[in-house]
Amino acid sequence: MTVGLDLIWNVILTLIVGPIVWALAYINKRVDHTDDVTNQIWKTIAETRENIATSYVTKTDLHNDLNRIMQRFDRLEEKIDRISGAKQ
Repeated sequence: MTVGLDLIWNVILTLIVGPIVWALAYINKRVDHTDDVTNQIWKTIAETRENIATSYVTKTDLHNDLNRIMQRFDRLEEKIDRISGAKQ
């Protein structure tokens, strides 16, 4: 009779412990996958920060471009003054 009870006890433990072990293994696998995804996101963020620094404008470039724009506006003003002076 004890062999029968031992067998029943082993079956019950197997039916309870088996799914728990499987669930823990599945959760561990998902956590590892989540860690990989998180590391990939952080890597993408770091690369984005590096790439942002390459798109800045230097002061000299900005100054040169603004000077060119102002020269164009000066030429337009001169033309407008000539046209308005010629009609009067």
